[in-house]
Amino acid sequence: MKHLVIIGAVWPEPNSTAAGNRMLQLIALFQKQDYDITFLCSAMPSDFSFDLITISVKTQAIQLNDSSFDTLIKELNPDAVLFDRFMIEEQYGWRVMENCPNALRILDTEDLHFLRKAREVAFKQNRELVFEDYISDVFKREMASIYRCDLTLLISEYEMQLATETFKIDASLLYYLPFLSEEININVPKFEERNHFISIGNFLHEPNWQTVLQLKKQWKSIKKQLPEAELHVYGAYVSEKAKQLHNEKEGFLIKGRAESVRDVYAKAKVLLAPIPYGAGLKGKLFEAMQLGLPSVTTKMGAEGMHGNLDWNGFITSDENEFVEKAVELYTNKSLWETAQQNGYEIIEKRFKKELFARDFINQVEYLQEHLKTHRNQNFLGQILQHQSLQSTKYMSKWIEAKNS
Repeated sequence: MKHLVIIGAVWPEPNSTAAGNRMLQLIALFQKQDYDITFLCSAMPSDFSFDLITISVKTQAIQLNDSSFDTLIKELNPDAVLFDRFMIEEQYGWRVMENCPNALRILDTEDLHFLRKAREVAFKQNRELVFEDYISDVFKREMASIYRCDLTLLISEYEMQLATETFKIDASLLYYLPFLSEEININVPKFEERNHFISIGNFLHEPNWQTVLQLKKQWKSIKKQLPEAELHVYGAYVSEKAKQLHNEKEGFLIKGRAESVRDVYAKAKVLLAPIPYGAGLKGKLFEAMQLGLPSVTTKMGAEGMHGNLDWNGFITSDENEFVEKAVELYTNKSLWETAQQNGYEIIEKRFKKELFARDFINQVEYLQEHLKTHRNQNFLGQILQHQSLQSTKYMSKWIEAKNS
């Protein structure tokens, strides 16, 4: 059996974040090819962390800035190592390179952090994004991490285009791997069996919090036209400031963690997602399409998801139009049913697991067989691996020495 080591930023929480679901999908892809998998993480598990042992994944806690990792990774001797986001590659990539030089190094970006950061800066300054917004410290760190790795996974077609066309990263270093769907649930409650609007998203994620604030502004206009309707706002890790938005009289209800996304989606009639900025793909919208729930979102929310296909509802960034379309989708059965079918078509044609799984594994196997040639062609990666530029390595060693 081949051996994959995954170094996680956190222990996966599939019921809390789209990133947790993404991690379990990656694990399943490698297990299908008979990989033995070990998951390492320095974070403390939470009450909602997924028990990886139940899916035959070995787990082990590790320490930051500690040479015990060197001994461990040597003993594990993996064929491939997957870093969960660029910050993890910064911490452990140089240790993997020194102790397991022949292991394929894969970076899973989750989404491009520098893109999300650039959009956040523009949003908070109430202006359009300009090119200079990209060139932040996060950009430089994430780009360096991409070049140091043998393969980087991008979840969005838009991000793939940005990386190759705007920033000229060689396509051989990148792989487009979106969310993967194994099933579409068509046995869901009908239009007339559903009530109320829903919003969902982990409150620790800043774009989700901004989305809730946007909804608070728009909700009164929706409520005025639909006095019986409520907005149920779900999300893990509800903050105190979010709880203060709860208002029974207005029908704006902060519900907290959803024990089952499937269950709450089945009861709701329309998902509202006025997402102002972000990056990657939006797990809430992906799951809504899988589970037959139409949505109203922004261009940012739908980015990279529907291609040339019709959206499963409406896309608009105009506040007045957002309200209008939310009411229209909520009250028009024919429109709602068409939107639901559009969602099923998007999933079937753009996210079906069979469209990606085999090709991805083929690419991993090809790189493992031609690793030396692949790395020689990535000369910028070779430069970034040079010890004179490995600031993270020596910072880590300094912290370790200081701690001891």
